[in-house]
Amino acid sequence: MTGGGEAPALQGAASGHNGGAGRRILLRPAAPLLVLLPSLVLLPLLAILPFLAHGGGLDLLGQFALAAFTPSLDPLVLRSALTGLATTVGMALLGWAASLVLGLLLGLASSRTLWRSCWGQLWPAGLIRRLLAIPRAIHELLWGLLLLQLVGLQPVVAVVAIAIPFGALVARVVADLLDGLDTGRLDALRLAGAPAPAALLTALGPPLLPGLLSYGGYRLECALRSATLLGVFGLGGLGTDLKLTLQSLEFHELWTGLWLLLAVMLALETGLGRLRRRWLMPRRLGLSRAGGGRAGVGVRAREMVLAMAALLPLSIGVAWALGVDPRALLAWQPLQGVGGSGWIDGGQLLALPWPALIGGTLALTLLAAVLAVGLPPLQLLVSAPWPPARLLVRLSWALARLWPPPLTALLLLLLLQPGVVTAALAMGLHNAGILGRLLAEALADGSPANEQALASGGVGPRLALLYGRYPAIARPYLAYGAYRADVLLRETVVVGMVGATGLGSQLLESLSSFAWDQLLALVAVYALLTLLGEELSDRVRRRLLQGA
Repeated sequence: MTGGGEAPALQGAASGHNGGAGRRILLRPAAPLLVLLPSLVLLPLLAILPFLAHGGGLDLLGQFALAAFTPSLDPLVLRSALTGLATTVGMALLGWAASLVLGLLLGLASSRTLWRSCWGQLWPAGLIRRLLAIPRAIHELLWGLLLLQLVGLQPVVAVVAIAIPFGALVARVVADLLDGLDTGRLDALRLAGAPAPAALLTALGPPLLPGLLSYGGYRLECALRSATLLGVFGLGGLGTDLKLTLQSLEFHELWTGLWLLLAVMLALETGLGRLRRRWLMPRRLGLSRAGGGRAGVGVRAREMVLAMAALLPLSIGVAWALGVDPRALLAWQPLQGVGGSGWIDGGQLLALPWPALIGGTLALTLLAAVLAVGLPPLQLLVSAPWPPARLLVRLSWALARLWPPPLTALLLLLLLQPGVVTAALAMGLHNAGILGRLLAEALADGSPANEQALASGGVGPRLALLYGRYPAIARPYLAYGAYRADVLLRETVVVGMVGATGLGSQLLESLSSFAWDQLLALVAVYALLTLLGEELSDRVRRRLLQGA
């Protein structure tokens, strides 16, 4: 930033010989504008939308919007919505708790630090990590639909569908956290003769706990969204009620469930945020000072232990109330169309339009990711001068987070033709709500000094936000956006119902027609693409964070 408070739109980076001859000039965006670059996708998108619009459902869309102000208060509707919401929350809690236990165990098993300290080998950790990439690459919706075919409609299906991919994700984070810790204290304890398990717990347990708690809270919010999504596809809970009321155009009943779900989600986010600040940011609360600091640490430690101890009986009670019986997973039913040597048809597999399916999936992912990353910073910048507008933006993010992409796609079909753009809009708006919340948290946690200094110098609210706050969070925000693009690649399956060209639509079609050979091939290709996307997003994140 220059002394006058303005930053150039582009910065020059020179390389070459000292004399200047042959020097190359590389132009790159300045930090304030870096975070706004993805929003440029809105220009071609707005130019395309008029050609995709049909306007046949404009009246219905207006009725849907107006119904938000008059949700149904009928006792039967409220009772049904509360029952569905309790089922969704219960499935999310059980799936999340199981994923934490599974992820912690598998994370320890895939940690290079653990294998080096206990057995002096590293290769088993790498092998386990590669194996865990397979369940992590398959979306929870696919797990749910596959288990539904194997064991029937059982409450345990949704729980396991959440636990398997979430457990693999938690395992990856736990292993990375462990391998990123300083092992000096661990090595000292081992040299002193301490057993490996005790040394690991003493040296690495306390520094691992903050990161695990922070990520565990985030996964609980994701579990709530996933449980709602699974309900949309018939696995019970509030998601099923939302889909049925939308399809029957009962918008007042639909908004009853939506507002209840929003209240639970906001309460969960607020509660987790307060616990995170209390347990992981003690200095802000004055708990880490001399004298009171030790007492504060003891109080926080007791609170953490009590919270983890309460999780087991709570999970058992919820499982009993929902009728979740793990033994149902052992009673597999025969799959229709499987049984004979000819159920795999190589000709049909080769006849699938693989280039179009893969290309459509990648195009859908890229468009949705750029839209999701670009919208939140632009929305904050536009609404900066008006506090009511900022509040509306936050509310729109909250609604976008809780509204599953398949239902958003159904609403968009009232105005737009089915295809990649409609599906990308549905996914992009949902993920923009998630990224918007993270952007708001990053801005709240950062220092407002630069923004306040610019505002005191007479700079307007938009420029003060652009040059005072965005430079500090630009690269971390884009790094998380790269991670979200990897998630979006897995999520493309959830919008297959709107006719988007891609693997997701073909996969759902193969599942409905019991073409198991096609299904296995599509899942394998999907997993391979997501693994490649995961590797690419990791490289992009590392490069962005190194330049932060």
